[in-house]
Amino acid sequence: MAETALTFLLEELRDTLKWYNDLLSGSKNDFDQLTKDLNIMKAFLSDAGERRKEKLFKEIEQQIREVVYEVEDTVDKCLAAAKGKGAISRLNTKKFTLAKEVRSLRDEKVKPVLDLVKANYAAPSGAGAGAGAGAGTADQQQPRPKKDQCIRREKVVGFEDEEEKLIGYLMDEKEKLDVISIIGMPGLGKTTLAWKIFENEQICFQFPVRIWVYVSQRFNSRDVFLNILRKFTSNDMSGLSDEELAQSVRGCLSKEKFLLVMDDVWRPDDWEVIQNVLPSSNKLSKVMITSRLLTVGQRAKVSHFSTEPHRLRFFRDDESWKLLQLEVFGNEEDCFRELVGIGMKIAKQCHGVPLTVVVVGGILVDLFVKTHIPRLLKREWETVSENVSKFAQNNEEKRISDAVELSYKTLPDYLRECFLYMAVFPEEHVVPAWMLTRLWIAEGFVRPKETSLEKAAEQNLNDLVSRNLLMLDQKNLMGEIKTCRVHDMIREFCKEIAVEQNLFREIRKNKEGILEPSVSDVEKFHRLCFHSDLTTLFSKKLNGPRVRSFLCFYKEPVKLDARYISTIPDAFILLRVLESISIRFHQFPAKVTKLIHLRYVTLHIETLTLLPEPLSQLWNLQTLVVETKSRSITMKANIWKMYRMRHLKLKAAIVLDPKWDGAGGENLQTLSRLAPESCTAKVCEKACNLKELGIRGKLASLFKTMSMEKLSRLEKLKLMNDLLADSEPRLARLPQSNCFPPNLKRLTLSNTFLDWEHMSTLAEINSLEVLKLKENACSGTSWNAAASVFESLQVLIITNADIVVWVVSADSFPCLSCLVLKNCEKLEHIPVELGNYLEFLEIERLRKPAVDSAKRIMEVKRDEEEQRKPKVGVRFKLQIGPGCGQEPN
Repeated sequence: MAETALTFLLEELRDTLKWYNDLLSGSKNDFDQLTKDLNIMKAFLSDAGERRKEKLFKEIEQQIREVVYEVEDTVDKCLAAAKGKGAISRLNTKKFTLAKEVRSLRDEKVKPVLDLVKANYAAPSGAGAGAGAGAGTADQQQPRPKKDQCIRREKVVGFEDEEEKLIGYLMDEKEKLDVISIIGMPGLGKTTLAWKIFENEQICFQFPVRIWVYVSQRFNSRDVFLNILRKFTSNDMSGLSDEELAQSVRGCLSKEKFLLVMDDVWRPDDWEVIQNVLPSSNKLSKVMITSRLLTVGQRAKVSHFSTEPHRLRFFRDDESWKLLQLEVFGNEEDCFRELVGIGMKIAKQCHGVPLTVVVVGGILVDLFVKTHIPRLLKREWETVSENVSKFAQNNEEKRISDAVELSYKTLPDYLRECFLYMAVFPEEHVVPAWMLTRLWIAEGFVRPKETSLEKAAEQNLNDLVSRNLLMLDQKNLMGEIKTCRVHDMIREFCKEIAVEQNLFREIRKNKEGILEPSVSDVEKFHRLCFHSDLTTLFSKKLNGPRVRSFLCFYKEPVKLDARYISTIPDAFILLRVLESISIRFHQFPAKVTKLIHLRYVTLHIETLTLLPEPLSQLWNLQTLVVETKSRSITMKANIWKMYRMRHLKLKAAIVLDPKWDGAGGENLQTLSRLAPESCTAKVCEKACNLKELGIRGKLASLFKTMSMEKLSRLEKLKLMNDLLADSEPRLARLPQSNCFPPNLKRLTLSNTFLDWEHMSTLAEINSLEVLKLKENACSGTSWNAAASVFESLQVLIITNADIVVWVVSADSFPCLSCLVLKNCEKLEHIPVELGNYLEFLEIERLRKPAVDSAKRIMEVKRDEEEQRKPKVGVRFKLQIGPGCGQEPN
């Protein structure tokens, strides 16, 4: 992981050379040499390969990380000290020079580690700069030790419904060989469930040839093929070539009706090797695989009509309790009555992971051995219940750590810090994807790729979810991750590794009310996170000269005492990340503008009316999020001088000064929300790379002059009409379709009170995929869309509308897959023509005739899907919310 930190540092040094060249004071050579030294360290890490497992390598890697911290701190302290009136000028001769500090740094810190690197820098034969980046290349070059897999055969409970469903898949006849994949996080019981199915009496009868192959991380195709062949012949086949083995396997599997279980497949490429020997024409046979990676299951689909990857659910609380009783007492009947309540609480705190239940059960068994007295046992069990995840993680057998570590070790370097960072969030915390990816970028965890940093961060998030290391909490209607979570079992692992590597530390109070770690230790850490009240911490004298991130995540908002408003900027002068959205500031913390290294800031100030001019000095700032109840905010800071600004996000309307000038704006991707009077041609020209724009205010004047054709990269546009007492509620018209951004994909209208006939203008935007008509976006009783064609529209959402009659043709919405109707209480019916391609229909607060039409659409869709051959399962979903089925007045 030090490699990612090094990459980030080298980028920062390049920017320092570009923007602060005057600080080098004629000693640019020292600075260049420092960069070369760091590049040698990076090459050492890139070429490490198998040496990553060696103790010496880990020690060197940790020393490199410390060097990275030292260089960052030294350079940034010098820049902070040199800060003039709003810009870097020249260094005061009475203070240290950056060049002098760099020279000293190289001699005292960098050179000893560099010498150690050079002494151990012997790249493996044939390894290039990218060796070790591929997760399995080095492993395949080493001898593969045999590993006996432990399959749980006793005390197997739960998943009866899952077993029945998967057996149904196996018994379902397809036109080609079908592959059923069981996908889930570590410890969820994939192998145990597969074994139950493998041994099921019905399956044994249906498949006379059953083959179980354990694949594992160290994939070896010869071992796999030989294991399969042993089911068909007792002859020694090990002398055959790879191609001869593959042909023999293919021949044997073509002649028999078989069930082949491939347990623990780790990489899609491994599956490709297996798939090459499977006879697709053998439609009576089945293959079942287990994997932690969703990508393996997706790759295993042999055709469009194959069974979708099966995401194994978590245990229900009753299943966890049943398994816990079996582990501790041997059956469900012998649990002491006094322990039932606390036992059920412990089972629930295992959060549905069977492995955690088994490990905690082992802990409780040990306590049971010590005493059989219920009263004493209850006291011991209560202690365990206070932090089940920690007890399970620290268990001597380390079964949970080992299970998670297997997945962790397969992660490429650029994903490891992103993964470990998840432990900064509290237990069971729902994490918005937008916030998480921007935090990763600000922390320097996201490597620059051909795509944007944001796209790369989103790919990292999708990868971790696909690997079942993060839990998908909610998707948007376009199938993108909206929120995610990390399971407590995995969070404890992340926290333990993060502490070892000094990635971050959580500051919290113990039972006695004492802070752990102590306030005096704060200066040692680089990132701090808080999940409880800050009062105790802020009442102390704080000094965190190395702290780069201050992260606060509370379940309930915390009001900050006025006397502590400057505590954070005074104590942590090198902050890069300030996540404080759960803290309620009574006014803007003015001293924040002195933190020139800030990249990411979130603030919550209820009565904020302006953002001060000194914010312009935060030239490193990438993301600024402010929550307030104010309708509008005057932006005194010149955003065109904030060259790195990428995301400016407020719910209030932002009023810009039209007289501002500057060379910035080209990096700006999110600008939300802008006042209509500030949405000028000049703003569109400067912020030409915007991808998301929100506008809030009186939209009538904007619609008369709107021209956004220069915003060629804008994909998401939100238009919110503010209704004041003296406002005309109904807007006369929409701008012409050519006035909208040329590549607009998502449009939201709110409180615009447009006549439904103006929707024909939006139909002319061929790129439009998502249309949200919210809070009386349209007014009137009838929408005749029969003559319109929304060519690319996939998602349509209508809320709080007084529409009664809706008419469409079969061609009006040729791509519509998702329709949401809420609070349209006068709507008579939903056009059946919309059901042609519809996959999801959600309704809420609709009258009975409209609900009945939704049910008719569902019946038609079900009939179509059941008649389709080969069967692909029912995909259409109707979701009926509260307030539906009311009789018309």
